[in-house]
Amino acid sequence: MSKLILKVRQWHGQFFDLVSYLQSPFLLLVRLYWGWQLAQSGWGKLHHLSNVGEYFAALGLPMPAQMAVFIACVEFFGGIFLALGLVSRITALVLTVNLSMAYIIGDREALLSFFSDPDKFTAAAPFAFLIVALIVLIFGAGRISADTAIAFLFSSARVKQANSVSVRDSWHQNDVVDRRRELEQG
Repeated sequence: MSKLILKVRQWHGQFFDLVSYLQSPFLLLVRLYWGWQLAQSGWGKLHHLSNVGEYFAALGLPMPAQMAVFIACVEFFGGIFLALGLVSRITALVLTVNLSMAYIIGDREALLSFFSDPDKFTAAAPFAFLIVALIVLIFGAGRISADTAIAFLFSSARVKQANSVSVRDSWHQNDVVDRRRELEQG
């Protein structure tokens, strides 16, 4: 019985090592695809500012023309930064606020149908962008990003080591250190 448990634990560890290894490539693909889509959306808004301004005026937003320029720039540059993984968590935070406001102001009906008609909520234009922004906000850009390259170029050896060690390995290292302290103390 204990051999079976050990074997299952080994498979579990191997599976999560594989999944952890795929985290950064997955984040890269998500950032590249949806960052590009968001940049295109912002580019489209930049080239049709009068239409966007009219739409914002119809929604009752203050200074609709200036707001159109601001939102178009947030989407365009935010999409580029997201795709590159540059200042990714700050970019993701700004995009999360922007896309949440898009739901609250522009797609209120879809937002209010979150529980009653989830398909309507998920079909709304901001949904996919909001999910991606939340993923990057929570998990970061991953190892394959401009943020990681900048950290390697301009940071201390400790930060470099932290970025090059997987989460599972760092937990294991912390467990080893904690165990050594326990043995030393008692």
